[in-house]
Amino acid sequence: MVVMAAKKACEIMSKSMFEEVQRWGCMKQTGVSLRYMMEFGSVPTERNLLIAAQFLHKELPIRIARRAIELETLPYGLSEKPAVLKVRDWYLDSFRDMRSFPEIKGTNDEKEFTQMIKAIKVRHNNVVPMMALGVQQLKKELGPKIVHEDLDEIHQFLDRFYMSRIGIRMLIGQHVELHNPNPPPHCVGYIHTKMSPVEVAQNASDDARAICLREYGSAPAVTIYGDPNFTFPYVPSHLQLMVFELVKNSLRAVQERHMDSDKVSPPVRIIVADGIEDVTIKVSDEGGGIARSGLPKIFTYLYSTARNPLDEDSDLGTGEAVIMAGYGYGLPISRLYARYFGGDLQIISMEGYGTDAYLHLSRLGDSQEPLP
Repeated sequence: MVVMAAKKACEIMSKSMFEEVQRWGCMKQTGVSLRYMMEFGSVPTERNLLIAAQFLHKELPIRIARRAIELETLPYGLSEKPAVLKVRDWYLDSFRDMRSFPEIKGTNDEKEFTQMIKAIKVRHNNVVPMMALGVQQLKKELGPKIVHEDLDEIHQFLDRFYMSRIGIRMLIGQHVELHNPNPPPHCVGYIHTKMSPVEVAQNASDDARAICLREYGSAPAVTIYGDPNFTFPYVPSHLQLMVFELVKNSLRAVQERHMDSDKVSPPVRIIVADGIEDVTIKVSDEGGGIARSGLPKIFTYLYSTARNPLDEDSDLGTGEAVIMAGYGYGLPISRLYARYFGGDLQIISMEGYGTDAYLHLSRLGDSQEPLP
C-alpha cells in the first residue's frame, strides 16, 4: 500500500513537474550582448549583483525548460537512449532547483543563489560527451541504415541544444565570476576587456602542440603573424577553445601527411587581422586538405576522421579539457562559440594541398545572444 502511494505521489509529482516545465518552456527568452555583460559587470555592486541574480532566477528556468522539452521529443528514439535520459534528468533536476529557490530579496539570498547556480553548472559539466554517447548508441543501433540526410533533424537539434548550453554556462559563469574578490586585471567576469588574440592563439597552439607531441612523438611548428599588442574585449576561454581545436586539427593533418617524409614538416600558420567590424584569425596548414564532397560533413556531429575515444565504458569523470578531441564535435561546437557572440567559422580547403580555417570574431560586441 505504502509503495503504491509513493509510486502515485511520484507520478503526480512528475505530472505537475511536466506541466510546470511546459509552462516555463513557452515563456520568452531574453538575450544579452557581450557589451551589456561587460558594462553591467564592470561595477559589481551588491545592488547590481542582486539585479543580475533576479534576472537569472527568471531567465535560466526558461532556457533549461526549453531544452528539457526538446530532450523528450527527439527523432529516431534518441530520447530513449540511456545517455540522453541521464542528460534529461540533469536538466529536470536543475529546473527543479531553480524553481524551488525562493524570491531573491537581499544580499544573503543572492549569495545562496550564486552557490546554487554554481552547482548547476558543475552538474552539467559532462553534457557534451554524454550526448555524444547517446548519438553513438543510436548510430550503433541504426548501423548501415544510417543516412546523413536523415540525421539532419538531430544535427539541428544538437546545434540548438549546444548553443543554448553555451549561453546558460556563460550567464552562470559570468555571474559567479563577478563575485571573485581579486579579479585578474582588465577582467569583468569571464570577459577580458584587453584580450590579445595573438597571445591567446600562442597559448592554444602550445597546448595543441603538446597533445600532438604526446600522440606522435613530434609536432609541426606553429608560426603566428599579427600584432601581439593589439587587444579587444572578448572571452579568452572561448577563443582558446576554438583556436586549440583548429590548430589541433591542422597539426594532425600535417603530421599524418608528412609522417614518412625525411623533410621537416611545413609549419601551421596563424594570421591575426584586426578589421573595423571583425577580428579574423586564419589557421592555414599544408596537411593535404579535405575532398570537396567531405566538406559538408565536417560540421556534423556524426563524423570524425579521428579514432573514437568515446565508448560505453569510457570514464566520463574528466572535465572539459580535451574531451573535444576525436569524436567529431570540435568543429561544430567551435562554430557555435564563434556565432554566440556574432562571429562565424568557415573552412576552405584545397584537396591535395591543405586547409584554411577563417575564424571571424565580432569586434563590436553588440549582437544579442542567439536564442534557440
